[in-house]
Amino acid sequence: MVASLAVVAVDLAAPLFGQSLKEKVGENNKVGEEVRKVDQAEAAAVLANDLPSIEKYWAEDFTVNAPNNRIVRGKKDVVALVKGGILDYAAFDRTVEAVLVQGNTVVIMGEEKVKPKGNAPLTGQTVRRRFTNVWIKRDGQWQLTARQATIISKE
Repeated sequence: MVASLAVVAVDLAAPLFGQSLKEKVGENNKVGEEVRKVDQAEAAAVLANDLPSIEKYWAEDFTVNAPNNRIVRGKKDVVALVKGGILDYAAFDRTVEAVLVQGNTVVIMGEEKVKPKGNAPLTGQTVRRRFTNVWIKRDGQWQLTARQATIISKE
């Protein structure tokens, strides 16, 4: 009951600050869906080894806390991993479980199942990992700015 009253109070007070809670939630849902689509397109570009698209999605300051327990800083260094065959997949399935919208920043969390191929570590295995992607809108474009992935199982 107290929690319900708090929500009503926030909803009633929100117009004093320029936007109702319902409007804000609706706007956040729209932005969240937009970035979900961009996030899935980025995963598809990585699977296809589509460097022009990958470079469009990744920010210049893209930083990755990688599954190999290393931090990779800068798009140039992460792209080098793609070019070197270290990031190369026969299968890549990303399931989004949470989306948090905060202005021009969106955090996406969930699970990935990948099957590395070629020179990539764990080639031929199915790798499950938890991930967090941080997207920031810069100059009208959503860019992946930070990423963390942790392996939870290998089959």
